[in-house]
Amino acid sequence: MYGKTVFTQIETRRTADVVFDQVRTQIVSGNLAPGESLPGERALCAQLGVSRGVVREALQRLSQAGLIDIRQGGSTRILDYRTSTDLGLLQHLLIRPDTSVNSGVVRSLLEMRISIGSDATRLAALRASEERKRELSDLVDALAHESDVLRQQDIDLEFWSTVVAASGNLGYRIAYNGLAATYRPLRAVIATVVIPELQNIDTHRDIVNAISRGDSAEAEAAARSLLESSKTQWDELLDSLREVEAEQAHAESEKGGVTR
Repeated sequence: MYGKTVFTQIETRRTADVVFDQVRTQIVSGNLAPGESLPGERALCAQLGVSRGVVREALQRLSQAGLIDIRQGGSTRILDYRTSTDLGLLQHLLIRPDTSVNSGVVRSLLEMRISIGSDATRLAALRASEERKRELSDLVDALAHESDVLRQQDIDLEFWSTVVAASGNLGYRIAYNGLAATYRPLRAVIATVVIPELQNIDTHRDIVNAISRGDSAEAEAAARSLLESSKTQWDELLDSLREVEAEQAHAESEKGGVTR
């Protein structure tokens, strides 16, 4: 029944982190499909080489993450992560187990970033405190005087974090936290992609000025313009990621043909 799902015995037994990661990987990879039953606690303990307490802790976390449904007295079933989880799963979906980058997740993150960033800037123009306005102005000055791309990205992340905080929208704030956490591991990879945006100091200042004036329409337009200024570079990156995915799929198909 569980022949296709192989868990690896865990060497470190101090936490449930590795159990959580292994089961989550099996779910998002499709090895454990929605509606399928997860092996029982005893079977998981045997396969993973951990105590029942560790397995139970991991299962509770998987349930809280929306990945499984634990039924009292019954089997534990796999949920469809595409409809049952939140932003916390994005970082895991972005980088596959083979370390390749998922182009579909990158595209989704970009679209979400533009949408949230633009509207949060509109709201910031209506709600930002004088302190937030000063913080934004100082961050643009810091960005203008920084030459290191990785450091520029850190400053820009702080800039957008401050914009979102100034918007007063808790939902946007939580969503941005997830986006930023997913983005940070890729900073070095996408450094050249975001240079047009990072070096666009004038539009950063336009955003701050519009927020300071309380001009929500101008603030939103400037934010969208800035967030879309690297569109050509992002499109090229997405095309290259899709090519890699197509090559990997072809190699897997060829491998399967040889095996048969």
